[in-house]
Amino acid sequence: MYIRMKYLVLILCFFNINFMISQDLLLEAESFDDTGGWVVDPQFIEQMGSSYLLAHGMGEPVKNAKTEVNFKKDGKYKVWVRTKNWVPGEWEAPGKFQIKVNDVLLENTLGLRSGWGWEYAGAIQIKNKKNVLELVDLTGFNGRCDAIYFTTSDNEPPSSLKKLTAWRKTVVMEPLAPEVTKKYDLVVVGGGIAGCAAAIAAAEQGLQVALIHDRPVLGGNASSEIRVHTLGIYGNFERILKKLDTEHYPNGSPEAHKDQIKRDNNVKSYNNISLFLNWRAYDAKAVENRISYVDARQTATGERIRFNAPLFVDSTGDGWIGFWAGAEFSYGRESVDEYGEEWKEHGELWSPKQPDNAVMGSSVLWRSYEVEQKVDFPKVPWAMPVAKDYAKVKGEWQWEFSRNDLNQIDDAEEIRDHMLRAIYGSFANAKKQPENANRKLEWVSYLVGKRESRRLVGDYIFTLNDAKTGRTFPDGVVEETREVDVHYQTVLEDEKNPDFISEALFYKTPKYYIPYRSLYSKNISNLFMAGRNFSTSHVGLGGPRVMRTTGQMGAAVGFAASLCKKYEVDPRDIYTGYLDEYMELIEKQKYTPIPDSKK
Repeated sequence: MYIRMKYLVLILCFFNINFMISQDLLLEAESFDDTGGWVVDPQFIEQMGSSYLLAHGMGEPVKNAKTEVNFKKDGKYKVWVRTKNWVPGEWEAPGKFQIKVNDVLLENTLGLRSGWGWEYAGAIQIKNKKNVLELVDLTGFNGRCDAIYFTTSDNEPPSSLKKLTAWRKTVVMEPLAPEVTKKYDLVVVGGGIAGCAAAIAAAEQGLQVALIHDRPVLGGNASSEIRVHTLGIYGNFERILKKLDTEHYPNGSPEAHKDQIKRDNNVKSYNNISLFLNWRAYDAKAVENRISYVDARQTATGERIRFNAPLFVDSTGDGWIGFWAGAEFSYGRESVDEYGEEWKEHGELWSPKQPDNAVMGSSVLWRSYEVEQKVDFPKVPWAMPVAKDYAKVKGEWQWEFSRNDLNQIDDAEEIRDHMLRAIYGSFANAKKQPENANRKLEWVSYLVGKRESRRLVGDYIFTLNDAKTGRTFPDGVVEETREVDVHYQTVLEDEKNPDFISEALFYKTPKYYIPYRSLYSKNISNLFMAGRNFSTSHVGLGGPRVMRTTGQMGAAVGFAASLCKKYEVDPRDIYTGYLDEYMELIEKQKYTPIPDSKK
């Protein structure tokens, strides 16, 4: 009798919870019908739980985001909003906004709490089934909204990431696994230059390829959203890389849009590349050291797909696919003794005595322009502790931030926000100078341009010694001539320097080569990697991290994938059993004619 009553109570509790949830409504901000001037930011999902809307107005309030909301029941609802004050301190929060329902502003201003969590926006009487919800930006300085929850209960939604994730799934009744499964010969995750090159090379050999990328445009750091020009040589893959690379415009230039159109059109021209733009991978499942699938989510709608394939390429930059699958990886600077990469002249700036986390940093590029009339810029007291008295009207590659106590993955949002404070504060200082009275911010990227984070471990770890000796390999598939350059924060030389400005140390080398063995995982049998997350040491990464070189990596693994399919083998087997045929295929690419339109 006791057992029966216990189960009855559980059933009633479950029914009551679901009844309350059915009356309530959770809206993901990124899914709004019209995002207005707000932008969808999916960069930090792994750290804070979701894509979110960002009011990136460079100091001018952005157009309202709007969406239609349908309620199942009339009544009085309390409204909770998941947000954060991205610069807490003794000043007004920079990213304030409000909620408007049916042209009625809710009472409380939002964006005030430190750290991601729920803020109470106010209560609203709902009288109609269909309603209009709006986000009203008040500052133009990067207010952020993750979700809005309408509830008839008095309970605040959970804030801890683990509990929040479970609660979200319950509220929307999300199935455990994606509802849709797709199968391909090769799944490439990450649509930077390396990922695009991998997809093209494999597609040209007849493979059915899925290319998953979390932005609306391809190119990664070379895209029109980040605007870094491509460096490095073409190696054996000039024909493919000229479909993807950029002209040598100044970093941050709007000229990036021209190459963006070229790149996107070229990738889309392949009928056997299924392109999933605005999709972000969130899980990879490996069984007995072999990936069976990758799950991805549409960054705005939340729709999910499971991607099955015998082969996968991790071109995420941060090595996410390998990380989720359990691949070996490294992070940070090795000790000077681990690989013998010392440069005595520069000591700790080049390679430390003890290993640390001070990897090369992330950049946020920006620019301003002259207009015909005087333009004011708001006061930004929250930016000045970072900018101090530094004054500039644009930012190139030297605008970079890394710190030993920050992780370029786990702390990526803090790093991006630090750079935004540096930019807005430095521009505010520049605006005090008479010659800049007519200056106006033209463009500030809100995307982090990363240089280094996780490095997946392959059968061979490429190091500075391979570059400086010009070592050749029987499986050398990538080649480069540019110097090995490693960045450091100039504040390490002089504490009076801004902590967001870097400098580069250039180590001249002969032509050097990267072996195929550095482009597949040591312990995940069907995983390739191409891009800055390939198998290398920290210093070794300094040369081949640029995008034509990482594009060579992508093309090399794309062609390797074609032989894996042909012989039904794994990446390592190409080196051990089919190397001659593989190297012939790579060499052949050098002599493939380049169409006039691509020269």
